Amino acid sequence: MSASHPTPAAESPIGIIGGSGLYSLLDDPQEVEVETPFGFPSENPQRGTFGGKDVVFIPRHGADHRFPPARINYRANLWALRALGVRRVLAPAAVGGLTPELGPGSVVVPDQLIDHTWGRAHTVYDGLGPVVHVGFADPYCPTGRATAVAAPVPEPLTMVDGGTMVVIQGPRFSTRAESRRNAREGGTVVGMTGAPEAGIARELAMCFTTLALVTDSDAGVDATTAVSHAGVLEAFAQNVEHLGTLLADVVSALPDTDCTCRHAVDGLTLPFELP
Repeated sequence: MSASHPTPAAESPIGIIGGSGLYSLLDDPQEVEVETPFGFPSENPQRGTFGGKDVVFIPRHGADHRFPPARINYRANLWALRALGVRRVLAPAAVGGLTPELGPGSVVVPDQLIDHTWGRAHTVYDGLGPVVHVGFADPYCPTGRATAVAAPVPEPLTMVDGGTMVVIQGPRFSTRAESRRNAREGGTVVGMTGAPEAGIARELAMCFTTLALVTDSDAGVDATTAVSHAGVLEAFAQNVEHLGTLLADVVSALPDTDCTCRHAVDGLTLPFELP
C-alpha cells in the first residue's frame, strides 16, 4: 500500500519520552493500555496535561529504570505514542559532553546523529514485506528544534543550538580512547538511547526532537575523573526541575503544523497501515 498521512484536523497530543531520572511528568496522569505489534512499551503510556496541552508520557527505561539501553522496546514505545494520536515527540535524555565547553547543565538540541549501537531492532518494517528505505539525512525535526532553541532557558541551564549526538551501545560508559574517537568523529554529546529511537520515529512519520541534558564531561574530556551512573543521576536530579520548566515551555510553544517529518513515508509502499 502507498502511504499518505494528512495533517490531523484537531491538534494532536504531544509525546514525551522521559530519560534517566525523568519517570513522571504530567499534572493529571491517566494510564492508557496500548497494544502494539512489537509487544509492550516500557510502561503503559500516561495521558494528561503538561505545558497547557494534551501530552502522552512514557518513561524510556520504565518507571523503575529496569530496562538498560539495548533492552528498551523503542518500536513499541513509539508505536504506542502514534496509536494515541501523537505526531510530535520530545525526547529529553541525559548525555555526556564531548567538548570542554559543554559542562553539566548544558542543554544541547542536536541536529545530527552518529549511531554506534548494534543488535537493536532498528526498524518497524523488518521482514514484514518490501524493504522500506526512509530518508534520514537530517534526523531531527526542524520545527521541533527551532521551538526548543527559542524557548526561555531557566537558570542555571544553558541552551546550545545544534550538535551531533553519538549513540553508544551501553550500558557501560566509554573508555577514554572511545570518548576521544567520538569527539574526533565530530560528536558533541554522547548517549545510549538516541538510536534507534530517532530512526523509528522517522519511519512512523513523527516529528522527533531531542533535548540532551549534559550531566558530565565524558571520559576523554576530563582526564582526572571517570563517569559513574550515580554521578549522572545526581547531576540530572539537580537539574530535573529546571528541565521540566524548559520542557513545559517547549510544549506550550510547539506548533501542530504540517512538517516534512510527517511526510517521511509518503509514496512508499508499506507492508501495513500505520495507526
